[in-house]
Formats: sequence, structure tokens, C-alpha cells
Amino acid sequence: MDDTPDWLHHLHTLADQPPQTLRERLWLQATDAVIGSIEPLLARHMEQADLPVRPRAGGWQVEGPPDAALAVIAHWLHEHGLGGAWRDELLAVTNEHDERQALIERAAVRPLGIATVAVHLVGHTGDGRVWVQQRAFDKATDPGQWDTLSGGMLSASETVASALHRETWEEAGLEVATMRNVRALGHQRVRRPVDGNGYMVERIEMFEGEVLPGIDPDNQDGEVEGFDCVPAEQLLESLKAGVFTLEAALVHAHWLKRHGYF
Repeated sequence: MDDTPDWLHHLHTLADQPPQTLRERLWLQATDAVIGSIEPLLARHMEQADLPVRPRAGGWQVEGPPDAALAVIAHWLHEHGLGGAWRDELLAVTNEHDERQALIERAAVRPLGIATVAVHLVGHTGDGRVWVQQRAFDKATDPGQWDTLSGGMLSASETVASALHRETWEEAGLEVATMRNVRALGHQRVRRPVDGNGYMVERIEMFEGEVLPGIDPDNQDGEVEGFDCVPAEQLLESLKAGVFTLEAALVHAHWLKRHGYF
């Protein structure tokens, strides 16, 4: 018998959604690897614009030297307002076995359905309270919503550990080394439509750590509106109310269940 609460079942449903419109597989010709998915109409527009995208049986393929071809595609998407905010940040492009095939600008991953990896840290106080952040109101994604203490994507040059350290410093002004009992909690996968013609495929590596007494988070990168430290029971009610990003809600729900709050 499934004893999953209705609110958590709803979160899991939101985290595993098919594309809203037809998407076809996207190959990298150089390695014959599936690296993502693309809407056929978008792919045809790219082909007509003489980008290195051509049809093949079952979908489309990116032709030519992988990094250079994907860079051309990323710039075209940006020029046509079809990608995310340009970050000058390269992410790894992987095959279906998480093996690196190429690099691409972060702004282009969602239109191409390219899988990403993110880290999220639940920062607790050890006495039943949890530090949470409110995202800045000028954030391109989920502005003003509540989030984990820190979290974000891995760049191509990072490991999960180094990304966790960087995000925790940039977003919360905390050194992971100053936290107690930092441990991995496993991972959560998300597959859902985003940004009109985009599709999110992401593996979230989840962590917890205790923020020691007398140490308060202090944002460093201007992307956080503020912080709050709330009892776990209040956090649970906030998750049910839907004020957190989907990803943060899933991570916090995992932590709350692990520690017996529901």
C-alpha cells in the first residue's frame, strides 16, 4: 500500500512530466551518442538557418566538431531569444550513460533537452530548525520563491564536491568545512517541461549539513533576497503550500521524511 502523502505524490508527479509538445532524440554525429531531445519545428528552423543540425532516422543530429557545433547552436538560440540567460559557463554534454561527449553554454541546455547535474544543501541547526533562502526577485527562474540553503548546477570543470563548496559560499557565505555532519542524501531526478520550448532533465545530488550556532548565512552573489531559519514543522507546511521551487521542495521533503517529520 502506498502511504505517500497526497502533497508529496503531487510533487513527484510534477517532477516526472513528459514534454508538452513532441520532441525527437538529438544525436551527436561525432560519437553517435544521444545527448538530448529537440522539438522538430525548432530543428527544422536550425537546418534552414544552415546550422550544423540535420535529420536522421528517429530524430536529428549535430554534425561536425562537437564543441564548435554546439557553440554555434547556442549562440543562434541566444540571438533568437530561445535559450536561458547567457552565463559564459560551459556544462558537460553527456550520453545516456552519463559519459561526457562535449561542452555547451549553459543557456542552451533546456531547448536541447541536455541533461544537467545540480547540488542542493539542506542546512539545519541540529535542534529541529532549517535554514532556507528566498530567491532574488530579479532571478530569471523562480524569482522570489523559497529554496534550499544553497544549490545550483555543476559546470563542466567541477565535481559534485567542488560545486557544493562553491554554491554554499556564493549563495550563503558559508564554508562547507565549517559545517558539522555534512553528508550525502542520495539523488533526485527531475524530468519536466520548462521555458516554453525547453525540457529539463536533471539529477540533483542532495546533501545535509549542520550550521553551527552563531553563524548566519550571508549571500555573496546578489542572487538571494534573504534567509530564514524555520522549525521543521513550519517547513513541512510551507512545502504543502507550494511556496518553494519544485526542486527545493523535493529535496526538503526527502530530508524531512528521513528525519521522521512525516
